[in-house]
Amino acid sequence: MSQNCAVILAGGQGKRMKSNYPKPMLKVLGKPMIDWVINACENAGIENICVVTGFKHEIIEAHIGGKHTTVLQKQSLGTGHAVIQCVDFLKKFTQGNTVVLCGDAPFIDENTINNALTLHNDEKNAVTVVSANTEKNTGYGRIIRNGKGIAGIVEEKDCTPQQRAVTEINSGVYWFNTLNLLEALNELTPVNAQGEYYLTDTVEILINKGLKADAFLSPKPYFYLGANDRVGMLKLNDIARNIEIQNHLANGVCINCADGITIEKGVKIGAGTEILQGTILRKGTVIGENCVIGPNCLIENSIIGNNTILNYVQSYESTVGNNVKIGPFVQLRPNSHIKDGVKIGDFVEVKNSTIDEKTAVAHLTYVGDSDVGKHVNFGCGCVTVNYDGEKKCRTTIKDHAFIGCNTNLIAPVTVGEGAYTAAGTTVVNDVPDNALALDRGQFKIKEGYAKKKLSKRRKNV
Repeated sequence: MSQNCAVILAGGQGKRMKSNYPKPMLKVLGKPMIDWVINACENAGIENICVVTGFKHEIIEAHIGGKHTTVLQKQSLGTGHAVIQCVDFLKKFTQGNTVVLCGDAPFIDENTINNALTLHNDEKNAVTVVSANTEKNTGYGRIIRNGKGIAGIVEEKDCTPQQRAVTEINSGVYWFNTLNLLEALNELTPVNAQGEYYLTDTVEILINKGLKADAFLSPKPYFYLGANDRVGMLKLNDIARNIEIQNHLANGVCINCADGITIEKGVKIGAGTEILQGTILRKGTVIGENCVIGPNCLIENSIIGNNTILNYVQSYESTVGNNVKIGPFVQLRPNSHIKDGVKIGDFVEVKNSTIDEKTAVAHLTYVGDSDVGKHVNFGCGCVTVNYDGEKKCRTTIKDHAFIGCNTNLIAPVTVGEGAYTAAGTTVVNDVPDNALALDRGQFKIKEGYAKKKLSKRRKNV
């Protein structure tokens, strides 16, 4: 097992967020910030991860689900104090190095982590600070360099005018030799105006011991950014959203106007597919080539084939084949399977059903818990009645059947191959192949009934 490990500081409350969730659990591009940081560590090959929790710690603990170690910082006494809570964890990895990261800085990436570690090892540093170069340095500690590496980190409030002009800033990410870190943590004191233990003080402690400290200046933009309020969270989301859109454009996806388009990380889109305004593509979604998705689609954990058009469609945990046309105003609920060449029109809902090739479901129809064959035609206003108040049952409609307007199919029921249901029919028994199901009852006309029934209404018009 590798002796390298990670400590992720995730105890922040973020009072200005005005949230009931710990700050690291707030989402950027649909994923909690803590997950971004954990994934970066995992992608960098770091298996041993300890997450320091604080405010509503049980939420993060439940979210991580025992996959990684967690420790509780009962009092918020600074970043150094947070790492002190990990001493027992760190003692298991004294032959390696420890990276310390912020759980609310989501853009850290595996390349930055690994490249900083390479510098750290090559120079045999006790500590390597990961730094960034930015003119927007307000609020960040400044990296003060000397001929041997760095002389220290100066917090902005303590900077001289010359130091304040320094554009190299501390990102809050550090690689430590683990033994050196444990020694420095043992010497930390809260001798400052806030009475807190600062992790930055460990850098000075190690330098004063004659050990080497340096900074890895990352060329990656944004990797150090966090957020202190909802305005900052909007900025993080905008950055993440634009990065994903740029990545898909580079892969041949057509986006002529990005208004309202959100594509979460991990979504795959084939070349030639056009994404229209207002479309949200969430985790687990795979879209084929030469499709048109949108406007105003919401696709989550679904697989879409090639040459398919989705217009005002919401799809959840479903599959859609090739050359399919769906919409507008259609919902595909979980476990729906729409095969090649199907056409689904406006105001249709499909749930836990399979609709086979080249079937047409025109409009105003509900298909639930059903197995529908090939070349079936649904008229307007049809319903597969799948729930009797106690249990749900399935409907089977075989190939080439014709379901007339306003047909109710009371499950469990089967409509045979090539069978026909007349408009307005309620089907309660199986319909044989090539048969007609007709249920019209006796048609009557009562003369004068409406005049009497509606007389009061007519007086008020």
